[in-house]
Amino acid sequence: MGKTKNKSGPLARRPDNSAFKQQRLPAWSPMLTANTVLPFFYLLAVICMLLGVWLLLLVQSTQEIKLDYTDLGNCNECFDLRRNVSNAAQTCSCRVEFSIDKSLKGDVFFYYGLKNFHQNLRRYMDSRDDGQTLGRIKNLKKNPSSYCAPFDKDNDGVPIAPCGAIANSMFNDSFTLNYHLSSSRSVPVPLLRTGLTWYTDKNVKFRNPRADNLTLAEVFEGTRPPLYWQKPVYSLDPHDPNNNGFINEDLIVWMREAAFPNFKKLYGILNRADPIFEKGLPKGNYTIDISYNFPVQHFQGRKGVVLTTLTWFGGQNHFLPIAYLVTSSLILLAAVVLTVAWWKFGKDGKNMKE
Repeated sequence: MGKTKNKSGPLARRPDNSAFKQQRLPAWSPMLTANTVLPFFYLLAVICMLLGVWLLLLVQSTQEIKLDYTDLGNCNECFDLRRNVSNAAQTCSCRVEFSIDKSLKGDVFFYYGLKNFHQNLRRYMDSRDDGQTLGRIKNLKKNPSSYCAPFDKDNDGVPIAPCGAIANSMFNDSFTLNYHLSSSRSVPVPLLRTGLTWYTDKNVKFRNPRADNLTLAEVFEGTRPPLYWQKPVYSLDPHDPNNNGFINEDLIVWMREAAFPNFKKLYGILNRADPIFEKGLPKGNYTIDISYNFPVQHFQGRKGVVLTTLTWFGGQNHFLPIAYLVTSSLILLAAVVLTVAWWKFGKDGKNMKE
């Protein structure tokens, strides 16, 4: 009878004798010489330069107006009022005037912006209950996530909806933009307040709790709004009943945390159905009526609004064009240095010998 040989020891760990496992597959090992490397460097420098110039021209084609209203004009009174937290329930409004010297053509986007507000802190980002915003009744009325603490329940032990530090600090200034046709006549600029969010946010990540034959206000009965909110979550938008609760688009936009301390978030989009604004925002005089609620003194911040047009590349962000131009310059400098060295010492290296 034949004997079966069992491999053991070092032989058991030896790879099979195949071309792949023994690394005998054919391979191409290019010889890197000045004739092959230097043209690649110059070509790469030209490509980066062309991309940088093209993106820079594209960014420059956008129009943008920035306005810091933190303590501008009569907003200074509201700024002083918001220094004291005990005045949070008091309403304050102000008006800011500005002019547009050149028409903003096409779609115009209205943003609000904050400076020195760190939404990227880990503890802040964790302070939310995704179960709540998905509409789960258990998380809503009985047991909010412990990550929301200390913004999970109020002093009476009633659950807060939506809970957490992100929702509690939601930006709550509101704006009305007016266009002055003459010194005595002005018209409100129509802004679309929906269509601001991603599809997955509006239809997947955020949902209102459901209960048969109950209104949204009745569904949220037994919960409290966050401490500094002036409205409950089910009435954030008094003009559109389909834009309330956890699917309110201002709430969804705020809940998507910004990566940097200076950021802007979309507030509205120009409604070009009006004949006056069919081609965009015409040049002229404008005012913004502001319901001034959000305090910034406690984190030494600033706040403002931005009116801008966009391209497929986005708004006026010069980082990528400048990065391409700087990279192109560095590659070109390296190519010139290598070319000079090659011409000096020769490709056979004879001039390097003494």
